[in-house]
Amino acid sequence: MKNVSFALIQLSCSTTVSENWQKTISSIRDAASKGAQVICLQELFKSVYFCYEEKQDFFALAEAIPGPSTEELGALAAELNVVIVASLFEKRAAGLYHNTTAVIDADGKYLGKYRKMHIPDDPGYYEKYYFTPGDLGYQVFETKFAKIGVLICWDQWYPEAARLTALQGAEVLVYPTAIGWDLEEKDGEINREQYQAWQTIQRSHSVANGIPVVSVNRVGTENGQQFWGGSFVSNAFGRVIFQASHDQEEIALVDVDVDSSEYYRRTWPFFRDRRIDSYGGITERFID
Repeated sequence: MKNVSFALIQLSCSTTVSENWQKTISSIRDAASKGAQVICLQELFKSVYFCYEEKQDFFALAEAIPGPSTEELGALAAELNVVIVASLFEKRAAGLYHNTTAVIDADGKYLGKYRKMHIPDDPGYYEKYYFTPGDLGYQVFETKFAKIGVLICWDQWYPEAARLTALQGAEVLVYPTAIGWDLEEKDGEINREQYQAWQTIQRSHSVANGIPVVSVNRVGTENGQQFWGGSFVSNAFGRVIFQASHDQEEIALVDVDVDSSEYYRRTWPFFRDRRIDSYGGITERFID
């Protein structure tokens, strides 16, 4: 058994970037002081979730990756001996932007980035206006403590993304997320159904691939959305071993057994029995 302490930092965000940044830095220090080894931050933690509307002014929030934020986080990671998984708004070139997560190792080294592949476009989530779909493919980052596969929010709904990341040797899947309930939709049953679907699809990635999932979401009310928190960890067979509240900021430390895939894949050998010769149709948009 190889337990790695993952910290899930679930926060609310204000319109002041410096305030969000300092709150996150303080939370990282707090988590590290309690023994966290891998720090997982929520999607676009430096600002409010700006994709609630299409507004050119928000492009000013974007930054180069690597750049000043990854440099500061790198220095912090080296000081605290922690891995940091940080979701940022990337400016790649003039007029070209991505929703990107950077991974920084415990010695402060910038290991690389993953660009969000699946981009939603729905009321309150107008991400296609801001983000170009990722072009780096699915990736695994070999950190000091674990091989981490990173996917981002809307990627959560696609089993293909989880599978392709797992096939590259990920020991854990980490999902930075920003998702909530529409404040105009106050039906408790609908809210419960939405959250359960969100959690269930990610737990299914654990089951199908035999690896733990760490999903970290924001909380608080922003621009017509109540972000539902509920950050959670499932083990390598989909059992929820931690779930945060829906309305409170939390810094949660969860021990994750990153060696457990061996046991679950021996007991439930889904990888062994995959009929890869029969999956050609998966690359079709629809089989008419």
